[in-house]
Amino acid sequence: MVTFSPSLKFFMELTDVHTAVWLQYILIVLLSVLVYKLGFAKKLPPLKNLVIYICLLFGCFILLILSYALPIAEGLMVAALILVIYKIRLHQEKRQQAEAK
Repeated sequence: MVTFSPSLKFFMELTDVHTAVWLQYILIVLLSVLVYKLGFAKKLPPLKNLVIYICLLFGCFILLILSYALPIAEGLMVAALILVIYKIRLHQEKRQQAEAK
């Protein structure tokens, strides 16, 4: 019995297998970009940014292969959620410190 990750199973139930794999890849790319932007991105020149995003696109193919059996997309969702919460709290703390001055 072949088991798939929950997100890939979800896409396979909605569509055919070929489309489900592309949807899974798009989801992984979008979540990877979000996690990169929230956690690691710094101001870089446009050409360096382009190189980083091209490498990210190729790296997501490896994540796609791993996502057949592992919950890669779900892990990226959790990472994105944690980073969003961190950024919100950081913004609130900075605002409180500015008001205290």
